[in-house]
Amino acid sequence: MKDVPVLIDTDVHNALRSAKDLLPFLPKVWHSQWISSGIGVGAVYTSPIGGSRKDAVPEQGGSPGSDPHFLLKHHMDAYGIDYAILTGSGLLVLSLQPDPDYGNVIAAACNDWMAEHWLAVSPRYKGSIFINASDPQAAAKEIHRIGHHPDMVQVIMASAARFPYGQRFYHPIYEAAEQYGLAVAIHPGTEGRGISGAPTPSGYPTRYMEWHNILPTNYMTHINSLVCEGVFEKFPRLRFVAIEGGIAWMPHLMWRMDKNYKALRDSVPWLKRLPSEYIREHIRLTTQPIEEPDDPEQLLQILKMIDAEKTVMFSSDYPHWDFDNPRMALPPMPKPLKQRILAGTAMDLYDLHKRPEARP
Repeated sequence: MKDVPVLIDTDVHNALRSAKDLLPFLPKVWHSQWISSGIGVGAVYTSPIGGSRKDAVPEQGGSPGSDPHFLLKHHMDAYGIDYAILTGSGLLVLSLQPDPDYGNVIAAACNDWMAEHWLAVSPRYKGSIFINASDPQAAAKEIHRIGHHPDMVQVIMASAARFPYGQRFYHPIYEAAEQYGLAVAIHPGTEGRGISGAPTPSGYPTRYMEWHNILPTNYMTHINSLVCEGVFEKFPRLRFVAIEGGIAWMPHLMWRMDKNYKALRDSVPWLKRLPSEYIREHIRLTTQPIEEPDDPEQLLQILKMIDAEKTVMFSSDYPHWDFDNPRMALPPMPKPLKQRILAGTAMDLYDLHKRPEARP
């Protein structure tokens, strides 16, 4: 059908052109702190090749991904992308700010900036609601404030956290998201920063490559917690998106959880099904950075193990250094599966079943 989306990019990093962009949306009392220190949580690991593609700098200058018109031309039109799910750039660390009040006002300002400077530009842009996950009551209040916006399709938070996301401390966030029909997503890049713990159970890696290699362990922690703490029994309509965390680890986690559940189910009496069944129904993964075995057939086997036609969505990670070209990112696979990954699952998750119409 011609009016059905054929390609939805579920991880596009839109950026501030400069720190001053946020000032109109911030209470004046916070202006000097924002201009002088930004979010105020420094990076622990920095990529030696930089964070973004050099050709993604807008024609008029500014940070890569900071011009909505240039991004439409340079990325979305170039690849025939119907919708982009915007996930921000360098903003998720606000949840790891030691001052919760500052984190809360930055989150609200980012949401208003997103709505005015991006969502109003094109119906092809769909937004993620930034929250300060370390203050769940305030985060829920922010979801209620802006969750009615028709172009906001999910809540997003850092994958780094003070403790696993299944714990009841975070449940006000899930209750509010479910009320508005919003998915909840996490994105990496903040592990080891701010008030979060070390990026691995054994402490701090030495360099960026080691840190980057091991990020999936954090995703396994959160999904294990969400299932075992009974989040999906308590919030049965909630969907949780693990952005940019890889895919190949998922079968191992499902098998291990199912095996242990058979012997230890008395410790989680609220669970009514195998852990893998909750994962297949409630967890969504994105493709970038997808694993690339020497034998592409092995990746197809993994996709089959996790029912990828229901659980996996395409993402490019534009404009970051490891961007994936949608024409080259996936190995040869059956056409129905490829259609589901490129658009079908995201259509269902975000209710984007028609191609966008031009906005006056």
